[in-house]
Formats: sequence, structure tokens, C-alpha cells
Amino acid sequence: MLKANGIHKSYGNLQVLKAVDLEIAQSEIVSIVGSSGAGKSTLLQILGTLDKPDSGRLEMDGKNLIQLKGEQLARFRNERIGFIFQFHNLLPEFTALENIKIPGFIGNSNEKELSKKAAELAEILGISHRLDSKPATLSGGEQQRVAVARALINSPAIIFADEPSGNLDTQNARALHELFFTLRKELGQAFVIVTHNEELAAMADRTVTMKDGSILTA
Repeated sequence: MLKANGIHKSYGNLQVLKAVDLEIAQSEIVSIVGSSGAGKSTLLQILGTLDKPDSGRLEMDGKNLIQLKGEQLARFRNERIGFIFQFHNLLPEFTALENIKIPGFIGNSNEKELSKKAAELAEILGISHRLDSKPATLSGGEQQRVAVARALINSPAIIFADEPSGNLDTQNARALHELFFTLRKELGQAFVIVTHNEELAAMADRTVTMKDGSILTA
């Protein structure tokens, strides 16, 4: 489904990614592990089209994503890709429900259908009773589940998660990890997860180990 070939990325004289090749299959859960500075987050940002490589090719749905620009890239990202970050990035002035629906609003989705989909996701994620709450009143686990629902609202083919349980306690982290597999079973998304959490990495279908900008095992 997603295929990266020969991805190079440097910042000044620092070579962060070195000829990285990686393929992600439909509905596959892949963890990316390695020490700090190995290039994990940079690779995730490039795979998710948030950054561009200096050279290489990135394909999804038969498209060379590196060639997409402006509105075309933004539309593809909004429709086909979801993101979950360590810091939930919820907008504090909006309710949980409104935060969940934001990508749908950006994609000009029908308001009624969007609300229905948000309610369905909230039910799956166990946060139906918190939809009218502002982020400041939610626990860390609840905030992360809102962020997960937001990532899923447009039914993307693939979710990129950067240290999604990094700010959660052990119990909530384990619940979030199990949730990814429930979502994959029910909704069919692929997940690519950068993590230092050994338990989460071990649960994945496949673990990709990075070191010094290269993939050691995939």
C-alpha cells in the first residue's frame, strides 16, 4: 500500500536518513524502534508527507507523493492519512466532539454524517460520555482517545503515530496499545508507530529497527 525507496534526508551537514527502503501493507501494524537520533520521527514525518526527502520515492495508491504539492497534497493527506502524536494537540477552546470532527470539516464532509461517524468512533473508543467536555477537563488517556478518533474521522488508509503512549501511565498506555489492534480489526487501517515502549513494539505485526539513519531489520 505504501512504499518508500531510497529515502535520503539531511539537515545541513547532518545526514538523518540514508537510503531507507520500507513497505507497509494494507491493515498492517508496524512499529519503528531505535535509540534517540536514529531517524525514526524524521522517517515517520516523510512517510506521512509532513516533510519531504532530499531524494527517493514515496508511493501510495499508485501516486508518487513527493510530486504532490499545495492543495493536492493537503487533500490527499486529509483523506488518506491520519496522525496521532505524543502531545495530543487538541484545541482547548473546542469540545471533544468538535476536535474529533475538525479533519472532516477541513475535508468539507457532510455535517450530519460527520457527527454520526464521530459518535460511532467515540463509542468504540469508550469516550461517548465525554464528547461535550473541553480538553482541560479530560484525563490524559481520554485526551489521547479523542486524538485517535480525530485521526480516524476521515477513514484514512493509514495512521502514523509518534510515541502515542509516551505521556500515559502504564495502565492507559496498555489500553491504548490494545485499542490499535481493535481498531485494525474493526476498521482495517494500517498503523505505523514510532515508540520506545517495548511492550507496544512487541505487539506489532512487524518491528523495524533503525540505527544512525538506516534500517537494520524490517
